[in-house]
Amino acid sequence: MTGSDASPSFRLAYVPGVTPAKWVRIWHERLPEVPLTLVQVSAGEAADALRDGGADAGFLRLPVDRTDLSAIPMYTETSVVVVPKDHLVAAFDEVSVADLADEIMLHPLDDTLDWAQPPGRPAFERPATTPDAIELVAAGIGLLVVPQSLARLYHRRDLTYRTITDTPQSQVALSWREDRTTDQVEDFIGIVRGRTVNSSRGRRPAEPAKQRPAGKKDQQSGKKDQPAGKGGGAARGKAPAGRGGARRGAGAPKDAGRRGRPRRRS
Repeated sequence: MTGSDASPSFRLAYVPGVTPAKWVRIWHERLPEVPLTLVQVSAGEAADALRDGGADAGFLRLPVDRTDLSAIPMYTETSVVVVPKDHLVAAFDEVSVADLADEIMLHPLDDTLDWAQPPGRPAFERPATTPDAIELVAAGIGLLVVPQSLARLYHRRDLTYRTITDTPQSQVALSWREDRTTDQVEDFIGIVRGRTVNSSRGRRPAEPAKQRPAGKKDQQSGKKDQPAGKGGGAARGKAPAGRGGARRGAGAPKDAGRRGRPRRRS
């Protein structure tokens, strides 16, 4: 947003594998007057997009340098190994790092898994991106470990994936520049944290004043409100209805109120 009188807007960055549709839908329901623009960025570009002003906030993968960026961890993804469908690994439900000790493993430059030591034997050259590594897996060059969402995103009919244990897992976080925590950023933080539209920490208009309970004094007049049925809703000076729903009048018989009771035999 530029200029003092510019209309508010919100730009949300997200890395491959993250699906922000749920939060975007809630944004449109709560703030239809503020347009939200999605900005897809690579994992390596996400932090720079926030620092350079290319986005107001973004979903990225940790770790991230928090010197100038704030981050709220959202969820952790399962790690999987991507293999050709006819590979031996495809016969199992899950494998361990030890099971891949003799395999050539691809380690792309945009990998966000925080490895102490990648499994298996390293490939001759590191692919530039995860999509490049997927192509090499399909060509039979090696195997690849990625967050499960990326395995689904880059799915091919000739490839499959299996859960791998004993490996780092990718953690997705909502991040923004700490010195640019705008009202729109606060609104989006409230959405992803599950705050309701009437949350005390939100910025939505306050609810209208509730109706004063019966019997409470009016602060200006000092008079009490009269609840219906206790002098406020019935006319004064009239006798209440007798048993049976009729008032005893001047011409009514004395035993009108006892009609229907059996008489005692003498």
